[in-house]
Amino acid sequence: MMLKKLPLPLWTIALPILAWLAYLAPLNDLGFFQTLLLAILLIGSVLAAVHHAEVVAHRVGEPYGTLILALAITIIEVALIVSLMLTGGPETDALARDTVFAAVMIILTGMIGICLLVGGVKYKQQVFSLDGVKAALVALTAILVLTLILPNYTTSIEGPYYTDAQLIFVAIISLILYGTFVLVQAVRHRDFFLPPSNDGNEDVHADPPSKKVALLSLLLLLVCLGIVVLLSKALAPDIENAVVNAGAPKSLVGVIIAAVVLLPEGLAAYRAARKNRLQTSLNLALGSALASIGLTIPAVAIVSMITGMTITLGIDTKSTVLLLLSQFTIMLSLGSGRTNILQGVVLLTIFAAYLFTIVSP
Repeated sequence: MMLKKLPLPLWTIALPILAWLAYLAPLNDLGFFQTLLLAILLIGSVLAAVHHAEVVAHRVGEPYGTLILALAITIIEVALIVSLMLTGGPETDALARDTVFAAVMIILTGMIGICLLVGGVKYKQQVFSLDGVKAALVALTAILVLTLILPNYTTSIEGPYYTDAQLIFVAIISLILYGTFVLVQAVRHRDFFLPPSNDGNEDVHADPPSKKVALLSLLLLLVCLGIVVLLSKALAPDIENAVVNAGAPKSLVGVIIAAVVLLPEGLAAYRAARKNRLQTSLNLALGSALASIGLTIPAVAIVSMITGMTITLGIDTKSTVLLLLSQFTIMLSLGSGRTNILQGVVLLTIFAAYLFTIVSP
């Protein structure tokens, strides 16, 4: 009788708790069984995070729901990057760059590509607010070039680095751009990020959860995201061994970890696209890309100032070409306010090219 009174499905509460217990428990002697158990609990925590994110989003409405999810997972991701930098020393000077670049490529080509493909297959055409997408893309383009490409062409010091003064300036610019985008999204032009039509969206007509249930889901969302990041870190050595044994370069490990961390947002975006809510998918994807780079760069700048560590920011020529191709293709794909299966296929081929050139550079 007590289970029927639970405000949320039991599995969405139990799985993240079990995941935390498994992570904290001394299971080092279990070997492969421990790895398998943690992987299963990781997947379960991701699914629970998606459920809680949708509960919160339904309560607060768009675009606040997607903003909360993007901010929550990005803050935890930034905390993980900073902790790894502080404990890893000089060997992690390119960690922030590699993680941010992998996240951006996964989001722009993989996550959005899958959403457009699924939506195109099921609905032929999907519509979204062009004003909201333009606002996100103009901010994202500026911040990507300033943080990942420009360091290769400054002349104060040689190499893909910024001087301390340049790094502080770019960190401030990143915060200004992201802060302005959040202001536009949540306050001044919230209507830009709302679906152009609610037709066919059954969730709009469903009763929103109570405030108590929404707050519980928000707390559990943070619990889920926290253990997702920690389990990703714990499983990283096993993933690295598997990649090395397969003969693939170690850079693929960072892509896999970034993909796992982004999995809650990716699943939420995928489910929204299947329900013909492409605007929600794009809010999640583009907002996550902006949050990832807009919060990570200032954080690593602070670490650099405190520790004296040199931070590598500029990406190589191959990565620059892929990034610019992705950004240009996204602009063309989302330039009309309507999408179909073709844009999804094109973006996914670019994502495949990105992965292939990692394995076979």
